[in-house]
Amino acid sequence: MTTREPRLVLLISGRGSNMEAFIRAIEGETLQATIGAVISNEPDAAGLYIAEQAGIQTRVVPHREYSNREAFDAALATEVAAHDPDLVILAGFMRILTPVFVDRFAGKLLNIHPSLLPKYPGLHTHQRAIDAGDSEAGATVHYVTSQLDGGPPVMQVRLPIRSEDTAESLAARLLPLEHQLYPAAAALHLSGRLHLSNGLLELDGEPLPATGIDWRPL
Repeated sequence: MTTREPRLVLLISGRGSNMEAFIRAIEGETLQATIGAVISNEPDAAGLYIAEQAGIQTRVVPHREYSNREAFDAALATEVAAHDPDLVILAGFMRILTPVFVDRFAGKLLNIHPSLLPKYPGLHTHQRAIDAGDSEAGATVHYVTSQLDGGPPVMQVRLPIRSEDTAESLAARLLPLEHQLYPAAAALHLSGRLHLSNGLLELDGEPLPATGIDWRPL
């Protein structure tokens, strides 16, 4: 019996720079997977064209056509499930997902957040880190739960904050690291070494630290 390659479904709302990072990782064979589909809630998302140019199936589930979040999430979940993913990647997906979606894909739904969680969930993370006088910022790949940015972290990357940094310069320096971190975390999930049960995350049978693996760039 032939074993198929692990299949990803990526959700985007805009250009999808993290989506492109996954495409590059697969092409460069640092991530052993295939992208079954790229799905957007925005019909004019630029990332759809980029995905199509790469030969990837695209779909649109326009959130404005649904009367509430739960109805949209149910339709989105049906579309995602049709591609039989081993892992669902939020790649700049600008919708807060309800339990209707999250519970269906629990344990195989990843997001990346531009802070060292549990610090600074939500928006304006870089400015908040600068305003707090933090010495470092970073990004966290975590499993998605119904708590906003509150799911168990898989990996973090850290970046020193310079005295001259603005939120914009910090974001620009961090983005290339995010593009390495996210596929690396996905690869770890697909290896089968991670196990998530009752909100607790284990690697090779051992509990991970509360902030996940401290990942260093290549």
